[in-house]
This record gives sequence, C-alpha cells and structure tokens, in this order.
Amino acid sequence: MNFLNNKKILLIVCGGIAAYKSLELIRLFKKQGAEVKTILTKSALEFITPLSVTSLSQNKVYTDLFDHENEAEMDHISLSRWADAIIVCPITANTISKLSNGYSDDLASTVVAASNKKIFLAPAMNVRMWEHQANKDNISKLTEFKYEIIGPEIGEMACGEFGEGKLVEPIEILRNINSYFHNLEINNKIKALVTAGPTQEKIDPVRYISNRSSGLQGYEIAKCLSENGFDTTLISGPTNLKELSNVKTIKVKSSDEMYNETIKNLPVDVAIFTAAVSDFKVKEISSQKIKKYMGLELNLEKTKDILEYVSKHNSLRPKKVIGFAAETENLDENAQKKLVEKNCDWIISNDVSRDDIGFGSEMNEVSIYYSNNKIEKIKKSKKSLIASQIVKKLINELNTNNGKSSN
Repeated sequence: MNFLNNKKILLIVCGGIAAYKSLELIRLFKKQGAEVKTILTKSALEFITPLSVTSLSQNKVYTDLFDHENEAEMDHISLSRWADAIIVCPITANTISKLSNGYSDDLASTVVAASNKKIFLAPAMNVRMWEHQANKDNISKLTEFKYEIIGPEIGEMACGEFGEGKLVEPIEILRNINSYFHNLEINNKIKALVTAGPTQEKIDPVRYISNRSSGLQGYEIAKCLSENGFDTTLISGPTNLKELSNVKTIKVKSSDEMYNETIKNLPVDVAIFTAAVSDFKVKEISSQKIKKYMGLELNLEKTKDILEYVSKHNSLRPKKVIGFAAETENLDENAQKKLVEKNCDWIISNDVSRDDIGFGSEMNEVSIYYSNNKIEKIKKSKKSLIASQIVKKLINELNTNNGKSSN
C-alpha cells in the first residue's frame, strides 16, 4: 500500500557518482503522490544540475545556507520544519563525518542538525572508505542518534572495485520510507503503557525504602514508542529525568500509586513494565520522624505485584505484556521462571550487579525471553539504542501477528 501520498519529503543530495540516482528517487516519490523539495550540496552540483532536479520535483532547489533572496525565511529552519521526513541520498563519508560530529557549515548539515523529524541516510562510497574504522565509528554514532541507515549494498562500483559501499536501489529506499509512514499510521491506533523508575515506600515523613533505578531505560522505550507513532502513556516513579514530549506522563511515588494509575489507564494494547517497583512496604508508617534513640524496627509487607495482576487479568490484559527482570545471579533461570509465573509474552532481563550497565548507567545489556522459548541477546549499548531495538522487534511481532510482513 502507498503511505507516501501528500507526504512532504526533503531530499538532500551529496556529491558522488551515485548522485544521479537521486533523480530516479524523486520520480518515484512524485509517482506516489509525495511533495519533494531538494537540497544540493556544493559537491552534488558537480554531478547533477538544479534544472534536472526542478524539472522532476516541480519545486525550487536549495543550495546555499545564506540565500539573499530568502533571508527572512531562514531556509535551514523552514525546510526542517516543513518536511515529514528527511532522506540524505547519497550520503558521502564526508557528510557522515559532519553529521556524527555536529558540524553545521552548509545548508545540508544545518538542516539535519535543526530537524526533529525522522532522518534516513543512504550511504554510497568506495568499499575501503566504508570499512574505514573512522567511518564505522561515525555510523555507530548516527545510529545512536536514531538516524535510519539504508544500506549500502555489496556490488561492483563505479571505480571498478567490488564490495560493500554501493548505493541501495532507489525503489528499495522508497520502500523503506513508505514502511516508516505505514508503521506510523498503524501504530497511531495502538495504545502503549510504560512504567519506569523506582518507587518510594515511606517509613516516616523523612525516610523511605527505594532502589537505585534511574528510570532511563523506561523513558527511552516510551520515547521510542511515541516516535514510532504509538499513543503512549508513561507512569513514572521519582526520577531526575526530563519530561518527554508527546508522551502522557503520570508521576507517582509509591508502589500503591503506581498500581492505581496503571489500572486506571487500562485497557491498552501493549504494556511494558520497566519500573523497579519495591517488593516490600512498611506496614505501619510513622506519622512523626523516628528519633535515633528510639531505634528502628520495620514491619514489612509485600507490595501488589502490578505485572502479575495485569498479565493475568482476563478482561484488562493487553495483547502484549512485557516485563523486566533486574537480576544479580542466575539470569536465565530467573527470567524464564518469571516469564511463566507472571504469564508474560516477553521478559527482558539484565544484570544489575554490574556497574557498567543497568541502574545508574547510560548503558545496558539485555536478553529477551519470549513465550515461545526463543531467546535473543542485545549486546551492550546505550539505553536509547536498546530501546530502539526492543521497539523495532515489538513492531515486527505486532505486524506479523496482524498478518503483515515484518521489515
């Protein structure tokens, strides 16, 4: 199906022999009903002409950061806001380096830096350039920025060499971008709920029981769900994290508050329980501060198991229930046990005994345990990248279950 009709596509063309294929890409976008505006870098002008681009796109071609004819418009801002998506095709090693390091010295790089829209990059370069460690590092950084890398392919190049670095065919680039808008439209109808952060169980007016969870992994998952079109609600325990845009966020402190808000916001289609909810709370909270000379003896009771309640509730159970297991030992055994006992579709386990991942770290390393006994490991990465991979796997599974092919 065509999901590009009436979409606004900003195409940035960099200098390289593959630049001529951008003309075919414009033609394909126009055929699908998209509006296309184009930026040509200075080097791109050596390979294709503004006249060719204008003839196909039926729109003005932009080349200069400082355009004296449009000073009031500030093209790098107006273009980035106008677009529904940005595709850089082909993108060269030079522009990859610029974007990964935040350089903004021309219109193309400045537009990308100023954009809050989805950005696709289609690399094309010599195989040795593609395999150079500096380029690999730059691509890794751009992936962390959540830019979508399309290709390159393995094949024969204009220089006569063979290997990875050939531009993906324009029709495949079109399919990738069409798939993105497809997922946005489908996911917009899907309600997702995420719990994140720790809880605080009061002892007295100044003390509480809690844990070291920062809430970052849950926030990144909620952010990624929202960016992919899900109608997302985040129920957050106390954190120091910035509130997310386009995500309905409900702040709570105790496990009871988190339980009540979770139930209140059901039903949903997907529920992801990343929160490190306290297992115990104080049975009788002191109304006054407990003095040191009085000693401290706590009578604890179990908190409500939010994950288990939601997962086993026939009428309120979401279609997909995903729990997290923060473990310090026997990760496989404990995760698989929790998967069965809590009646989850997935359990995502991580080792919180390590200082380099998990609580208080920007990094994580997780294993996903599926109800069909499949296990997938996601290697140590930034939590934002872990979130992207989790959400991508979720979307693929939802599409497959709905009878659509996964991408």
